[in-house]
Amino acid sequence: MSEQPPPRVRVTGPPRRRADVVRSPGTREIDAETALGEVFMRSLLREQLLLAVRVLVALTLTLGLLPLVFHLWPGLGEVEVGPLPLAWLLLGVLTYPWLVLLGWAYVRRAEGHERDFADLVGSADEEPG
Repeated sequence: MSEQPPPRVRVTGPPRRRADVVRSPGTREIDAETALGEVFMRSLLREQLLLAVRVLVALTLTLGLLPLVFHLWPGLGEVEVGPLPLAWLLLGVLTYPWLVLLGWAYVRRAEGHERDFADLVGSADEEPG
């Protein structure tokens, strides 16, 4: 009836032994920092950078220019949409859904780039050398 509790184990950090990981030749190229691995990484970084620049340009052209629009046309500050002034509606209400939409689109495309990169690296072992 009296079962012994399992012995106590002292955890001092992550396991020191790495599990055997099956790597494709493409990932070996990246790990070994060969010319082909550099091409793979450069293509991924370039795509991710261009995506980030596109999102920042969209953000700048929409939300970033709103203060300039209100400065150039001061009469817009007096316009009301329902009970809210137009400036409050644009800057206080519509800004957040737009930021969420931009963030969602960015993450979706970044994950797509990473999937394409994984396919590219995975196909490197299928092509005849």
